[in-house]
Amino acid sequence: MKIADLLKTYKTIFSFEFFPARTPEASEELYQTMTELIPLQPSHVSVTYGAGGSTRELTHNLVLRLHNSAQLTVMPHLTCVGTTRDEVFEILTRYNDAGIENIMALRGDPPKGAEERAIPAGEGFPYAADLVAFIKQHFPQLSVGVAGFTEGHPATPNRLKEIEYLKAKVDAGADFIVTQLFFDNRDFYDYCERCQLAGIQVPVIAGIMPIISKRNMLRMAELAAGVRYPARLLRALARAEDDEDFAKIGRHWATEQVLDLLDHDVRGVHFYTLNKSRSTMQIYDALNLRKVMHSPENRF
Repeated sequence: MKIADLLKTYKTIFSFEFFPARTPEASEELYQTMTELIPLQPSHVSVTYGAGGSTRELTHNLVLRLHNSAQLTVMPHLTCVGTTRDEVFEILTRYNDAGIENIMALRGDPPKGAEERAIPAGEGFPYAADLVAFIKQHFPQLSVGVAGFTEGHPATPNRLKEIEYLKAKVDAGADFIVTQLFFDNRDFYDYCERCQLAGIQVPVIAGIMPIISKRNMLRMAELAAGVRYPARLLRALARAEDDEDFAKIGRHWATEQVLDLLDHDVRGVHFYTLNKSRSTMQIYDALNLRKVMHSPENRF
């Protein structure tokens, strides 16, 4: 089903994000983890795309398996860094022929430690807005999501320009926005208000990541440039004696975030699972999100 249609049907949707494993053994373990979440009946799941398209085939294989075997609504990520228009057209054709109806359009990053593949002028996509426009031109039936950055894009310190670039993606045809992870809901609400002031009217889905370990927290601080850990959260984590404590605190914080977002009529919550199901399942159980998603009151 198209996510754009889900957003027209439900007041709030809930989704999960995974990244493809790199070995057959890890792929099977990941698939089993993902199937544990099927009973939760998420609106959809998304599958990431490695830097510079480095996991292109892994992403494609996992997307098709989830679509065909698990019968989930799937949204594969697609980046335009180091990719020609012909290559993107081929990828989109494969997805479209397989019945995939959703795409997450991103500019993406070059592989770490490697130079970005040179694409001749006019054969690639300088920005995500160009990719969105290309998808809508050639595959107008696809539902397209784009990324939003509640705490600012690391490559765009000018916050005014950042919203302009987001508006360009929406004007190019994006159907909805999924934000990067954040730990202070006030940043999300302010971001939504700034979107409204800029004339951006598509739904904004909140990205939530439960902290599962100290290593996970430090890693996110490196990868998600600009991510802000509120002092109250850091104070609680400072009392943790081991990773089990970290996970409990992170799960509690994320649960409170989601509860507050629901109180503010958020259009969607997107869980960054880090390929783990435990924390997401426990948050679901604590807030009874499966019932929330499929209750009559959650329909327009």
